[in-house]
Amino acid sequence: MGPSKPERRSRPETLARREEILRAAMVTFGAKGYNKGPLTEIAEQVGMTHAGILHHFGSKNALLLEVLQYRDDTDVAELPEHHIPDGIELFRHLVRTAFLNAQRAGIVQAYAVLSAESVTDDHPARPFFEKRYTTLRAEVGHAFRAVCEEAGIAEPDTIDKAAASILAVMDGLQIQWLLDPAAVELAEASTFAIEAIVAQVLTPRDTPL
Repeated sequence: MGPSKPERRSRPETLARREEILRAAMVTFGAKGYNKGPLTEIAEQVGMTHAGILHHFGSKNALLLEVLQYRDDTDVAELPEHHIPDGIELFRHLVRTAFLNAQRAGIVQAYAVLSAESVTDDHPARPFFEKRYTTLRAEVGHAFRAVCEEAGIAEPDTIDKAAASILAVMDGLQIQWLLDPAAVELAEASTFAIEAIVAQVLTPRDTPL
């Protein structure tokens, strides 16, 4: 009778191992970017070989895209149906996300580095971020329209600009906070900006600008 075959790794164990690799990749990509973040460094963090990482993800490009999706999934993990809400609840969700981000610098850094890096030629994450921003602008715009409808306000022509501005302010504040966390209160500043933009859409006011 020959030696018994080793038991196949169960799916829960495999998923846990993949998540461990994704967290390690997030650290490496956040610190060094995609191009300079070696798979060998990621492998060392989880006690694996370079080939072991490729066994789970197939390629460095595929690993990058799964890291980005994993990061996005953490934002909606506790939400019903794992999807951001609509109407005024969307803006409240953005505020809650800003407070959550203030407690997870590593995730914020990985996102900031990879999103900025994605504008370079032939970067594998460019399609991901193009689609992500297109989707987010549409969802924030839809939330604005839902709030206006509920309040009985005629839809202003500032909604699309406001949607892009909210995303830009949140991402820009993250960079300032990463560079000098003692000088920038990420959650509070993000809340101020979101509230100000929402107010300007719903109740436009003249400014001295």
